[in-house]
Amino acid sequence: MNYSYRLHPIAEKEYSDAYAWYEDAQLGLGERFIETATKKIESIAVQPDVYGSKRKGYRETIISKDFPYTIVYKVNHHKKEVFISSIFHSKRNPGRKYRR
Repeated sequence: MNYSYRLHPIAEKEYSDAYAWYEDAQLGLGERFIETATKKIESIAVQPDVYGSKRKGYRETIISKDFPYTIVYKVNHHKKEVFISSIFHSKRNPGRKYRR
């Protein structure tokens, strides 16, 4: 059974900022980022426990080798919901990805 998912408002901004950056860098690359990230989010919604728990109950996975962003999320099994707290670029300070 698929879980629903929702993004923290800051994660939504990170998502749209990444799209804009890639689209500015090369026309169509932002769209490819969105497609790849959406597929990864949908796969998390199908099997939310497939990625191990890291810290404070958060789980994480990289979007792809082409896009160095990590999706940080928590699973609420009771509500059947995945809460995406961050879509985090791997070059940023990793300690900040668990602050939501």
